[in-house]
Amino acid sequence: MSSFLVRPRFSQTLELDPDSVRERILAHVAESGTRFEVKTFPDFICVRIPLEERKFWSPRLNLSLEPSTDGRTVVHGIYGPNASFWSFYLYAGLITGSLALFSSILGFCQRKLGMTPWGLWVFGVSLAAGLALYLMAQIGQKFAAQQTFRLHQAYEAALGTSVAIH
Repeated sequence: MSSFLVRPRFSQTLELDPDSVRERILAHVAESGTRFEVKTFPDFICVRIPLEERKFWSPRLNLSLEPSTDGRTVVHGIYGPNASFWSFYLYAGLITGSLALFSSILGFCQRKLGMTPWGLWVFGVSLAAGLALYLMAQIGQKFAAQQTFRLHQAYEAALGTSVAIH
């Protein structure tokens, strides 16, 4: 269960209506011996690893249930870390990307004007930081692989179907 994406995902169309999909998932989690925390909202289900087993790299499965016009349901699932850790990662990427953009502009302007292009050094450092963030996400996925597999198995068992993660 390895993905090059920062947040692995899947999409599946089911022959059931959204309420039936929700009921099946909630019933399976409740009656099978699996221990998960489930939060449910209209058209959305979040399945998490229980607090006593949770680490900062532990995944959660966010399921979006979209009804289609023919009575079927399109399920979009995204595996990702806890919201606070995802926010940290997202803002770190945003800051790193902004720094890379502006330092590259500065560095190329400095070079064009015949000045010392120290902005390009900052650009290189920010590229390295971006690569480090990506590698951190991949390492976190490796640590969380077993828990991600448990979440995925629970989803597949609840609906009696198989789905590939992208």
